[in-house]
Amino acid sequence: MFFILSKTLTYLIMPVFMLALLLLSFLLLRNRRAKQVSLTLFTLLFFLFTNPFISNELMLWWEVPPVPVDNLDQQYEAAIILSGVTATDKQTSDRVNLHKGADRIMHTVQLYKLGKVKRIIVSGGSGKLLTEDEPTEAEQIKKILLISGVSENDIITEDQSRNTHENALFTAKLLKDNNINDEQLLLVTSAFHMRRALACFSKAGLAPQAYSTDFYSSDRSYTPDATIIPSDKALSTWTTLTKEWTGYFMYKVLGYI
Repeated sequence: MFFILSKTLTYLIMPVFMLALLLLSFLLLRNRRAKQVSLTLFTLLFFLFTNPFISNELMLWWEVPPVPVDNLDQQYEAAIILSGVTATDKQTSDRVNLHKGADRIMHTVQLYKLGKVKRIIVSGGSGKLLTEDEPTEAEQIKKILLISGVSENDIITEDQSRNTHENALFTAKLLKDNNINDEQLLLVTSAFHMRRALACFSKAGLAPQAYSTDFYSSDRSYTPDATIIPSDKALSTWTTLTKEWTGYFMYKVLGYI
């Protein structure tokens, strides 16, 4: 039930939905004062949600910073890749389609090639509301790892989890079943998602080191296009943060973190 609610109710507080609701209120309401309030709120929120500087500052604050590869001074037992990056709505039989978060995969391959991790664990089943007869995300990511030269013996998949909470629980069980030292792990996921992921793994009794990838923020800049010119990217950043903050709050309420 929670999985369904988290996928549907979240959209009710999305910036685009809020803007559309205010604009619709302005068009449909007959009371002059109410129309004025709706238009004023719409205008203020529009400039807030499309301001690139504000959205970037928020993302810089929320994202877990990157760790330089040279700072990894040991060989870790495993790097854990959290799924959520394959384009499951577009299936092709001869390739795997990926979203922006493909850095989760490629940066882990880099760590493996550099000898920083012994093996790679991929955690993720299907993230769809209605499951279909199609490869899981873990299976899809494994294909890319094999093409990239990772030995099949060094890949372990967990393909039952449907959210970050289950990623942590099922990975903890997988580590125990495979007798893998759970004190030398790297957790690989998008920087904006790392806080919730680390909290979930901590709740499951694990303490992996964060290895953030897929950054949505950019280095701070004070040019006009980075400070005052409205940007659709800023609106997208707000959407990403709103979804993540909502997820973090819900996980807190349910005791997942």
